[in-house]
Amino acid sequence: MEDARIPASSMPTLRQLQFLLAIRAEGSFVAAADAVGVTQPTLSAGIKELEASLGAVLVERGRAGAVLTPAGEEAADRAARALSEVEELVRAVHTAGEPFSGSFRLGAIPTIAPFLLPRVMPILKKRFPKLRLQMREDLTARLVDALRARTLDAAVIALPYEAHGIATAPVAEDEFLLVCPETHPLADRNDLMPEHLRSEDVLLLEDGHCLREHALSACRLAPQRRSTEVGATSLHTLVQMVSGGMGVTLLPKIAAEGGVAAGAHVAVRAFSEPLVGRSIGVAWREGGQREDEARLLADVLRKDLFARA
Repeated sequence: MEDARIPASSMPTLRQLQFLLAIRAEGSFVAAADAVGVTQPTLSAGIKELEASLGAVLVERGRAGAVLTPAGEEAADRAARALSEVEELVRAVHTAGEPFSGSFRLGAIPTIAPFLLPRVMPILKKRFPKLRLQMREDLTARLVDALRARTLDAAVIALPYEAHGIATAPVAEDEFLLVCPETHPLADRNDLMPEHLRSEDVLLLEDGHCLREHALSACRLAPQRRSTEVGATSLHTLVQMVSGGMGVTLLPKIAAEGGVAAGAHVAVRAFSEPLVGRSIGVAWREGGQREDEARLLADVLRKDLFARA
């Protein structure tokens, strides 16, 4: 039977795959060479060798820059996965039998990251002194894409969130509080209910933030509700809009405790019955090599942080 294995001499090198990914990211040979720390002739020669070994043109060169061909895009997608697997192999060997030893790439959504991470990082550093935490803040969908692409090991997101191939573990419930101007009639109510918001201009984060959907659901407001033409991209901006008299908003308790409303001329009030709008949880790639550490992270957050909050 004929041996179908590819000769080692024809296999692409990891460096060549890095060159290809750099060209896709930078859009030119000059910028790509600078990004990977080599000269442009070295990068060009590496790409030519890669094209020769694969038997296909991967990069179209022109005065406007460098663009990957369809074959180049396919090769780049597979190269990204291959390099990620190699990185996981190296980390797995280095950290075998010892959790949170070496780098751990953690993501978090913007409505959680600034308020949770300053509290949890000292706990993780104390318990796991060899940990080197690499942080990324982004929207949920992009964090999930990064988990699938193996460029993140875990992410702290708001639940519920369903995504194929992604496992989650809840950590704590996050209560919604009302934020209104100090002189607003709702600031003096002791029987505050979600129904009291139906006649108010409720300011929400712009589309794409999961907190918007959780707030709409918690208060049973219409999904298409849009109280202002101004779109806020952060909780700090929402609080300042409320302070300026543009309306009222809902603020996660974790953000209120993190001081997001400090110094603003607003009142922060709890509802008469706690209004739980979302859960905070940890997400990871199901079956991934860092799954045990992701579960451990959720356990640390649940027991060492929120249990004593």
